[in-house]
Amino acid sequence: MNRMLLLSRARGARASAAASGFTLMELLIVIAIILILMLMAIPTVGVMRKHANETSAINSLRAITQAEIQYESTYPANGFACSLPSLGGDPNSGPPTPQSAHLLQADLASGYKSGYVFSITNCSKVTINNTDKITGYSVTAVPQAVGKTGDRGFCTDQFGGAPKYDSTGGTNCTQLLQ
Repeated sequence: MNRMLLLSRARGARASAAASGFTLMELLIVIAIILILMLMAIPTVGVMRKHANETSAINSLRAITQAEIQYESTYPANGFACSLPSLGGDPNSGPPTPQSAHLLQADLASGYKSGYVFSITNCSKVTINNTDKITGYSVTAVPQAVGKTGDRGFCTDQFGGAPKYDSTGGTNCTQLLQ
């Protein structure tokens, strides 16, 4: 009888232990598996962020090129704009002007967007009737931190077309973007 009582108590103790939850060892194993999965995913997240930044930079170059075309047709005496702020501007500050054309969003007009620095350079001009007219420009987009926010630099000019890129993250864009 004592033996039966001991066996029934042992079964009850096992049943109550199983009902109370996981053991410490089981929890540690689950945490270790989660940490291993996280360590495998972290490098992938960084690569995906750089790729997203590069895609955003390419689309932003296209937006700047479109804004330049609109600017040149709206202000033909000025030609193209030679600065990003003149393509931007606050719509609440009044009507568009050659110094604030309201053609770009504020973040892009500031020159910084999605880990890239944008600038309009190499402006060429001609003087007609004592007025300077910008006839050419280059737009560059370089990563704020090469290898971290992006790997490649991108460039385009007044002729539009597919942007070119510099694989070292600079402005020496010689390779055509596919």
